[in-house]
Amino acid sequence: MRKKKILGFVGILFAMVLLLAACGGDTKNIAIGPPASATNSVSKVILEAYGIEDGDYEAYQEGFGDAADGVQDGNIDISIGILGLPAGSIENLHASAGDVKMLGLSDDAVQYIEENSDYREFTIPADSYDFLDEDVTTVTAYAILMGNTDTISEELGYELAKAMVENSDEISHAQGAQMTLDNALNGLEDLPIHPGAAKYYEEQGLEFDNPVAEVTSEGSNELVLGTGSSGGTYYPLGGEMATVWNNNIDGLNVTSTETGASLENLASIRDGEMDLGMTVHGPAIDAVNGSGDFEGAEVSNAAFIGHIYPEVVQIVTREEFGIESFDDLK
Repeated sequence: MRKKKILGFVGILFAMVLLLAACGGDTKNIAIGPPASATNSVSKVILEAYGIEDGDYEAYQEGFGDAADGVQDGNIDISIGILGLPAGSIENLHASAGDVKMLGLSDDAVQYIEENSDYREFTIPADSYDFLDEDVTTVTAYAILMGNTDTISEELGYELAKAMVENSDEISHAQGAQMTLDNALNGLEDLPIHPGAAKYYEEQGLEFDNPVAEVTSEGSNELVLGTGSSGGTYYPLGGEMATVWNNNIDGLNVTSTETGASLENLASIRDGEMDLGMTVHGPAIDAVNGSGDFEGAEVSNAAFIGHIYPEVVQIVTREEFGIESFDDLK
């Protein structure tokens, strides 16, 4: 009789374990981007929009390349990335895994994100990727180039902006096509503009009323460009941008370097460790205003040089994981 009671108790425990699993008791692994990146910041806002708190998931603060590998291997359930469209890393992931699924955002989530960040609603067309059957609702911002006013002279700022627009056809990366005169001021928002860039855009007939930054030195011909992680868009695109500048501006040597992207690049400009930085425009606004992630750590020596491409938040998982939306994580 005692043995039967023990077996019965074990059976009840086993049933409870199964019930917890069925109710979503397993914690999902979500790649939210490196700590010093705009991806990390917007990922947290997205999760907040769904009422998902820190203890509801396991955060992986990986660059998109490592995150994509984790999704392929089954170690990461969802990866959030800010990437150009289409993103080669996502295409490669699908080629390897064969069952990539892109998650969209609900109307309520988009509204929350728009109210609590600089991101705005964006539709990823179904023809962006072979694996998409329908359009996907997400949010977007702009990737821009910020320059260090302590090391980039007015003349050099002029040449950098000019080459970005007039020699962008030398860039083979798909996002190079976005660096046009028509797009040049996208993401400028309320940012100070570098005097050299301002002069070039005014000559081209573009209008803006932003404050023009002051430069504090004659500048340098040896520049460091902060990009992003190797699996994202910034790193390969930044390498090609550096090549364009080096090939078209006499005596200039720009070295691109892998970083944690936006926040790290802006902080490095502030600290005098970097001359140029690729960043999403939202963190750049926070940086110059000393707000958000830069509360009490204002970046007073950074100015807008030019637009690079639209930054699209792209959220991927795999069909075999059975995740239809972030609602499944609650």
